[in-house]
Amino acid sequence: MAGAGGAIALDDERQGVGPLIPPIAEGLRPVRLQVFERIRAAGTLPRIQIAKELGVSPATVSAITSELIEARLIEEVAVPRDGDTSRGRPPVALGVRRDAAFVVGIKLSDREHTAVAVDFAGRLLASAAIPHEPGEHDLDAVLAYAEALVDRVCGEAGLARARLCAVGLGVPGFVDHASGRVLWSPFLRTRDVPLGAAAQARLRLPVHVDNDANLVALAELWFGAGRRIADFAVVTIEHGVGMGLVLGHRLYRGAHGLATELGHMKVQLDGALCRCGQRGCLEAYIADYALAREATTALNWTHKEGRSTSVLLESLFDHAKAGNGAARSIFRRAGRYLAVGLANVVNLFDPALIILSGERMRYDYLYASDTLAEMESLMINAHGTLPPIEVHAWGDLLWAHGAAALALGAVTEARLAPARDAAA
Repeated sequence: MAGAGGAIALDDERQGVGPLIPPIAEGLRPVRLQVFERIRAAGTLPRIQIAKELGVSPATVSAITSELIEARLIEEVAVPRDGDTSRGRPPVALGVRRDAAFVVGIKLSDREHTAVAVDFAGRLLASAAIPHEPGEHDLDAVLAYAEALVDRVCGEAGLARARLCAVGLGVPGFVDHASGRVLWSPFLRTRDVPLGAAAQARLRLPVHVDNDANLVALAELWFGAGRRIADFAVVTIEHGVGMGLVLGHRLYRGAHGLATELGHMKVQLDGALCRCGQRGCLEAYIADYALAREATTALNWTHKEGRSTSVLLESLFDHAKAGNGAARSIFRRAGRYLAVGLANVVNLFDPALIILSGERMRYDYLYASDTLAEMESLMINAHGTLPPIEVHAWGDLLWAHGAAALALGAVTEARLAPARDAAA
């Protein structure tokens, strides 16, 4: 109850108030893990530089790196002196032992399925792809795709499957990363599929599952433009619309692993039907199937029914380039909806960079100057300028690289996090 002057009276029994923050030791990543990640991010790094960057003593770094060398996770690497041709022992830095672990990253999609094999330093060893069979699939078919890809990419790399430490697996849709369950995917015939557990049993390897847009963000974070940027967003536009968000150099998934589903942000009450079963989703206005659906009606293409979405889109784009007003208006409308989505991303998260990625990025109508101008008009424009927007078209292997990063991160945590218990 309020006391004199509006103060809040506390009971005689002392009860804590204020945020309950975990002990600092629990909130920090182990120094051992930070040391390793610094070495992997740099390629090679001398001990003194590690101590300087982490703000710890050289003695601490020496002790930790000695443990990591003994565990065969890192190794000493001779590096040339800059401009020094003198004889004598060259300077020594530290690098990741490439053969300490191997992982495979897989992306299952509506067009083709891709995989990469990488070593513990993140170096690409081999890639593979197999065609997609149209339609929805049951769990057994998806597992068969995954196993075929693992075997093919291991064969290309000259790597026995027994040497793999983990597999990262990406699928479109709503994915609970922590449990490995796919709550919904346009790729799967049923909902709430225990894909992670089933794939782990089939492959006899640890399998880590995530939403495919998150994998693109991980690929940029590990291998691309996001390596030096703390906060950025990746928006993918292909058969669907996805988003991956990195905050503080870490992928943001939300409380239940379903955050940043940009494609299913509602932009129209009782609007167009989305693949997810709801109406008015952003995806239902700018994804491949949405444009193909609109083109069939607006251009009276009923005679083209039965043709693939990609063929219809190519035809629509050709008509737009040739000056067809109806085709242009379809892309223009999609661009306006994209502007709404991107403006909302900026207004919610204020990222330092937005990356547009995916097969559809070749359709430049989607990110033409008028689209960006409309985006700017919808923003809370405190700084007077748009955040940088980059278009990246890595190709399908981008997604598989993100899945490999997912697996590498999990293996790294498993190998190095136990030191936290020992330190406690």
